[in-house]
Amino acid sequence: MSSTRKEHDFLGEKEIPNDCYYGVQTLRAKENFDITGIPISKEPLFIKAFGYVKKAAAMANKECGVLDAKVTEAIVYASDKLIDGEYTDQFVSDLIQGGAGTSCNMNANEVIANIGLEHMGYKKGDYNHLHPNNHVNCSQSTNDAYPTAFRLAIYLKIDEFTDALEKLQKAFFDKGQEFKDVLKMGRTQLQDAVPMTLGQEFNAFATTIGEDVLRMREVQQLITEINMGATAIGTGVNAPKGYAEICTKHLAEISGIPVKLSPDLIEATYDTGAYVQLSGTLKRCAVKLSKICNDLRLLSSGPRCGLNEINLPPMQPGSSIMPGKVNPVIPEAVNQTCFYVIGADLTVTLAAEAGQLQLNVMEPVIGFALFTSLEYITRASHMLREKCVTGITANPEHTKEMVMHSIGIVTQLNPILGYEESASIAKEALKSGKSVHQIAVEERKLITQAKWDEIYSVDNLIHPKFINQ
Repeated sequence: MSSTRKEHDFLGEKEIPNDCYYGVQTLRAKENFDITGIPISKEPLFIKAFGYVKKAAAMANKECGVLDAKVTEAIVYASDKLIDGEYTDQFVSDLIQGGAGTSCNMNANEVIANIGLEHMGYKKGDYNHLHPNNHVNCSQSTNDAYPTAFRLAIYLKIDEFTDALEKLQKAFFDKGQEFKDVLKMGRTQLQDAVPMTLGQEFNAFATTIGEDVLRMREVQQLITEINMGATAIGTGVNAPKGYAEICTKHLAEISGIPVKLSPDLIEATYDTGAYVQLSGTLKRCAVKLSKICNDLRLLSSGPRCGLNEINLPPMQPGSSIMPGKVNPVIPEAVNQTCFYVIGADLTVTLAAEAGQLQLNVMEPVIGFALFTSLEYITRASHMLREKCVTGITANPEHTKEMVMHSIGIVTQLNPILGYEESASIAKEALKSGKSVHQIAVEERKLITQAKWDEIYSVDNLIHPKFINQ
């Protein structure tokens, strides 16, 4: 028995290994495109999404009288296999490719056809009974099937990312509660400002992450507008009447994703504005997450010659030459991930702009940029929570000591002494090394010890009241 089978397209014949469920067009794509080394099999949600699309299309085609029950059942059976996560290894097309995603679409068509053929009792490649183009791709084009599958996959990946963000948000809130009584000095422009608590600082981290969860949920809704039934350029050529609406209805039902048909399929077939907005929102998340990691690195700097307000969990030795050195490797790794996401946003921007006339052929690189950005920042968010945030501890005695010896606390004297007098105290303290207390209470006797104790009680420093006499 031969270990290969012959398949043909209009360019000629190819020998396909018999154990492969993909066919000739997928093999050509595998030979043509070796850019990232990342095949679509590494994006199982994309394959699952193609299963949803092909299943909905087959059901709509049957309803429109275009496909018979036997062929429809075989396509539905094979699509369900993809939805269940099977046969992912058969998706070998590179994520970046020419042809506006044709290779990915044909990879799905061929795999589904050959799974269906075996289910029907035929051999792989016996396309007279179930054809990748005539049946699996019926009433479709790459130009509507590919972006629809892409949007479904992105929708699901946004779910994963927001789940990771929500867990990270809770971890920061939990630390905020744990550190609610830890007095510390707030800083602006890296200089001493006014007192606050470490809990307030960590609560603010949680709040800002929560804002990004909301923004991601908002942009996720833009992804739900699809162009199924547009076929080649949005005119619906080769699709039966009512197919687009019926297919969209089935797709929403079987995927559980609230997809809706675009009111203008011409525009929807070339427009990539939703991807630009999603990428911009991802960039926003990355910028803010990176800022938090910068703060964690600063707050843990030292331990003897830095701020040393918090301790990050020690994950690995930090130097090949300096014994005992431990670096903030988890926040550093998250920083670098965020830099990647920020850079990928420019890729999406350029690719979206490069679409000409009725189709944007650059959508595969948009897909690559968004898939990898979402994947990497999701993993980074989990890593930051699990290997850093949950294990952070505070140094409360040290932080309180820094507050009480800071010149920044002179700000609390402004309502009583006025700005000029307070500035004079600050200037002398900075020059002489004396404390604000020593100058204001003991030497200049500008306020009493009782008033000092009222102003600088821990409770008033954490929850300041207006005191002007």
